[in-house]
Amino acid sequence: MDQDNNSEDESVGPSEDPSEEELPCLPPGLSDGEAMELLWQLRSQRRQTSPELPETVTCLTAPDGSLLYLVGTAHFSDSSKKDVATTIRAVQPDVVVVELCQYRVSMLKMDENTLLREAKDINLDKVQQAIKQNGLMSGLMQILLLKVSAHITEQLGMAPGGEFREAFKEAGRVPFCKFHLGDRPIPVTFKRAIAALSLWQKARLAWGLCFLSDPISKEDVEKCKQKDLLEQTMSEMIGEFPALHQTIVAERDIYLTHTLRQATRCVEAPPNAQKVPAVVVGVVGMGHVPGIERNWEKQLNISEIMSVAPPSRFGWVLRTVIKGVMVGMLGYACYRAGGSLGRVLLSLPTVQSLLETLRPPSA
Repeated sequence: MDQDNNSEDESVGPSEDPSEEELPCLPPGLSDGEAMELLWQLRSQRRQTSPELPETVTCLTAPDGSLLYLVGTAHFSDSSKKDVATTIRAVQPDVVVVELCQYRVSMLKMDENTLLREAKDINLDKVQQAIKQNGLMSGLMQILLLKVSAHITEQLGMAPGGEFREAFKEAGRVPFCKFHLGDRPIPVTFKRAIAALSLWQKARLAWGLCFLSDPISKEDVEKCKQKDLLEQTMSEMIGEFPALHQTIVAERDIYLTHTLRQATRCVEAPPNAQKVPAVVVGVVGMGHVPGIERNWEKQLNISEIMSVAPPSRFGWVLRTVIKGVMVGMLGYACYRAGGSLGRVLLSLPTVQSLLETLRPPSA
């Protein structure tokens, strides 16, 4: 974990697909320094100085001369996967940064069929995990947003995040390439988003998410290359909630800009560790590209967008009421089941944990 920018750095290995260009076999007997220098030269030979890149790629320059190739994608688009692969193969980057956080990194290593099943299967375990991780209101809102993603997945028969998996795979074929997770942790985003809404706004948003059923085709996805499909669907629904747009889109624009700038710094070239400008590829939703461009040269303070307000008294009361109802139902079940079975149920760790959470928070 990179403590400076709260992103996760992960080493990636070469893909197992033999049909693509892999890292070469090095001659035997080379020292570590000689091997590193040889691989560095190989990457320099592969790197194109004036690459012809897709229209979805924006090039930004850092003060030290380092280059960022920012690939704007639609999260359910096959052509976005091709744009990512084309860009990484052409520029042979030092670093690849993707719009993911450590809470969503599992999608990089799952196959397409598993992801399709996961996206469509929103069960009680997922609800409990979301509530445990994010709190009651934020957890329920996360489940509703997963429902939006699952709706698109079901309509298209395509799992989200294909461009990130493509970036992960291609980064493993580039010598010395590092792989960074560049997005703000999703629990922070959800908690700040929920805190920005009134109770009435939360209810209206939840209602809209629950009854989302508009049909979506692959052609619709490609038409949305100027704005990510999922974010477009959300923006249409949250357009009347400016505070929500601020936390879900604008604040993440700032965070992504920060992590991209952290990655776009000079690197050390073998054999003498000379500092040279870096080449970085960023893979983000198309909706974030304008915000990253606007923030690229600004002074940023991400501490302001990382803070989460403590739970309100109202939130505690609401959770207590819901849990109280659950305990009441449990008590009635124990009464109907009989004393001995009731005592067995009350001794279960899950029930004990539920009863423990009914205690009021310390002052």
